[in-house]
Amino acid sequence: MNALAADIQLSIQKTEYSRVHEVDFDHLVFGRKFGDHMFQMMYDDGAWQTPEIVPFGPIPVTPAMNALHYGQSIFEGMKAFYVNENTIHIFRPEAHHERFNNTARRMCIPEHDYDVFITALEELIRLDHAWVPKKPGTALYLRPFIFAAEEYLAARISDVYRFHIITSPVGQYYKEGFNPVKLATPNGYVRAVDGGTGEAKTSGNYAASFLPAREAQANGYTQVLWLDAKEHRYIEEVGTMNIHFVINGTLITPELTGSILPGVTRRSVVSLAEAWGMPVEERRISIEEVFEASASGTLEEVFGSGTAAVISPVGTIAHKGEEISIGNGTIGPLAKRMYDEITGLQYGTVEDTHGWIHPVYL
Repeated sequence: MNALAADIQLSIQKTEYSRVHEVDFDHLVFGRKFGDHMFQMMYDDGAWQTPEIVPFGPIPVTPAMNALHYGQSIFEGMKAFYVNENTIHIFRPEAHHERFNNTARRMCIPEHDYDVFITALEELIRLDHAWVPKKPGTALYLRPFIFAAEEYLAARISDVYRFHIITSPVGQYYKEGFNPVKLATPNGYVRAVDGGTGEAKTSGNYAASFLPAREAQANGYTQVLWLDAKEHRYIEEVGTMNIHFVINGTLITPELTGSILPGVTRRSVVSLAEAWGMPVEERRISIEEVFEASASGTLEEVFGSGTAAVISPVGTIAHKGEEISIGNGTIGPLAKRMYDEITGLQYGTVEDTHGWIHPVYL
């Protein structure tokens, strides 16, 4: 792995003019406003170069840039949470970094060292701590991303990359907030296949999902509930989160087969349920099994998990013209407990006995 030494030094150029006064923190829209500073680092000549923090702004893009033509681009999604005037929490940065590097390997992008990653995040948060919203349900979204930056029109691995981290103050991801959402299986579309890039957080996976999502939304649903690409029976994930089912007292989560994104919040949900002594199964679960459990009265809850929404209860699932309701429009007890526990850890109101919280002291 090409990486900088653990005792890295960041070059920091501070902005002369803050834009934080432009943000309406009472009415945050997800992903529309961006912090005063950003991290950047180039990969060239076979190594990562000196890391920098500079004022947020445009970056150089040539029409011949590799990523624009061949899609060699990856990203992560993380959050930082206001605890008090001296402390900001980052949730599970080690797990996010691990997934970031796993995605990099799949997409033939050079890996980078955790010390570079966490130092960049810490310094960005210290510089832009005024951008961290303070209300419950809000956070500073952290978006690391890397893309192929070589100026070369050829379908091959790039030799040059740009690594950036930008930040954005955000509120609730779904307009429903922490209320049940409606899901529909896709009409003939597939998200990923075994051996493909489904388990990687790469940009093309999301671009390919936009049309099915738009069709689902046009029919009154929040997102797509993806099924496997071979038999179109086995549930994989939702467009922007992993999915969990509570059937007859057991938490059932689709197993990671290579076509499902290994969510950090998904991993947290499974770990918490096991710690609470709840029966947990990570296995294949078919859409027919879910509908049968609904008919028999054993389907107790369905909820999604992800960085953006944290926990998102599911109230409706539609499949091939049939529709089932879960929980009569209410939030299930396990979803509520998961949401309270995870957000409590994030905001510092619940003791972190898992080692998931990385505090940044201002």
